[in-house]
Amino acid sequence: MGDELIPATKIAVFRNKEIRKTFREKEWWFSVVDVIGALTESMNPRDYWFKMKARVKDEEALELSTICRQLKLEAADGKKYETDCANTEGMFRIIQSIPSHKAGPFKLWLARVGYERVQEIDDPELATKRTRALYKAKGYPDEWIEKRLRGIAIREELTDEWQKHGVEKHKEYEILTAEISKAAFGLTPNKHKRLKGLKQENLRDHMTDLELIFSMLGEASTTQITKTEHPKGFGENRIVARRGGNVAGIARKKLEQETKQKVISRNNYLSIVKKKKLKE
Repeated sequence: MGDELIPATKIAVFRNKEIRKTFREKEWWFSVVDVIGALTESMNPRDYWFKMKARVKDEEALELSTICRQLKLEAADGKKYETDCANTEGMFRIIQSIPSHKAGPFKLWLARVGYERVQEIDDPELATKRTRALYKAKGYPDEWIEKRLRGIAIREELTDEWQKHGVEKHKEYEILTAEISKAAFGLTPNKHKRLKGLKQENLRDHMTDLELIFSMLGEASTTQITKTEHPKGFGENRIVARRGGNVAGIARKKLEQETKQKVISRNNYLSIVKKKKLKE
């Protein structure tokens, strides 16, 4: 649950090079060091970026840092760090100072990535279609995909309510999500990921049907209580998050009592599906 925060961090791919991006204020922001790594042969993109800023400042009296924002992106160790990011316009300016034969193709790629998001804002159904196609390509069955998409919609409704009720900081979203998870499952999203042996992967993409269902119940319950009671600020919303998660927690414990089976699973859902297909 914790890895679906607002704003979400995603991975884009340019010629087999991963580029982290995050959506803020209705536009994508891209990791500058990731772009440098994709366009240059540098073994140390961070050092390249540091020297590049100094060079451009000397030659053009331009501070490239002024067109960047420090945003938290997930690193290879699974932790989030402040990272220099630029939007599409800023990235076009930055790559002008990178001598690379890949710059032209990258500009086209960058424009396409940005345009796809504009299309999705105008027609939200496009985003759903693209997401469904992506999961289908990975081998997920239709039944699971429908639950996953429904969970995404429920999550978005909850974060909208949090914004309306005074929750603003990225860290606050993370804490509230953890409160729901602890009440619903008895463990935080990070512990849930470790249980499944996950690192950078998205937790919900590895949840079983029941885990997805109880995640949805916890967040939908929190949304409903928030709409009814209108908590203000982080403190009051934290109490509501625990209560909403507890609704799912009570239901989970009752199911476990009836079935004598745990809802929380160490298994990666996609692995379960693949094993079933092999047996068939």
